[in-house]
Amino acid sequence: MAKISGNEIRPGYVIEHDGGLWVAVKTNTVKPGKGGAYNQVELKNLINGTKLNERFRSAETVEQIRLDLKDFSFLYEQGDALVFMDTESYEQLELAKDFVGERAAFLQDVVTVQLYEERPIGISLPDQVTLTVTEADPVVRGQTAASSYKPALLENGIRVLVPPFISAGERIIVDTNEITYMRRAD
Repeated sequence: MAKISGNEIRPGYVIEHDGGLWVAVKTNTVKPGKGGAYNQVELKNLINGTKLNERFRSAETVEQIRLDLKDFSFLYEQGDALVFMDTESYEQLELAKDFVGERAAFLQDVVTVQLYEERPIGISLPDQVTLTVTEADPVVRGQTAASSYKPALLENGIRVLVPPFISAGERIIVDTNEITYMRRAD
């Protein structure tokens, strides 16, 4: 763990603050006309997901936390748990579905789990995945004047809005953060 001053906090940094682990989501350096400059930081708690806005002056110091990143293979779903296997030691790890959230539908072969003192606190999925459209509504004639999207069902059971030219059986690239259509797969 390293001590850093409050004005060195950047998005993605994990810090220890008020006895909890927080990740910096957004930062904004503010230089008011009167008084000293400060760093306005939006923090998200890694354990329970609550958000907090905090001001850090350059004289304040915080502990920057180094997380261990390990690759795990997604094996299977068992009730309300997801089972992963460490790719190096072959040990299995069970995480609750709620831990991954609605993005659990995008789990594929290998994911990166963030560990703090051997305890999982986060999971990184790929930002984009390629999936096959299993059902797509037919195009409604006359709706091409405006940018119209139609609902489509993907192979993992998720529904997204796609452009009218996408049909069932095509492969598309989906943004896993926003759960939206990005483009056709090559």
